Amino acid sequence: MARGTMRYWAAAKAAAGTHEEPYDAGTLAEAIEAALARGGRGAEFARVVGRSSFLIDGDPVGGRPHGSVELPEGGVVEVLPPFAGG
Repeated sequence: MARGTMRYWAAAKAAAGTHEEPYDAGTLAEAIEAALARGGRGAEFARVVGRSSFLIDGDPVGGRPHGSVELPEGGVVEVLPPFAGG
């Protein structure tokens, strides 16, 4: 298990009701599951996170399965929903 910070941006921030929160998880999948299980978060949060991209300490996760992405101690997970505009 690693401890670090999850940061939410744009629609993910609005749906989470916070800009950031701690994680205590071994993989990205575990951190996402814990975030989804937090009380007071509904279907909109799950929808936004399900469509989001993730960075771990600035490195994109890309298409890797979230269960295979190990989280570093003290790391930062950025949750980036799709952005519109140009």
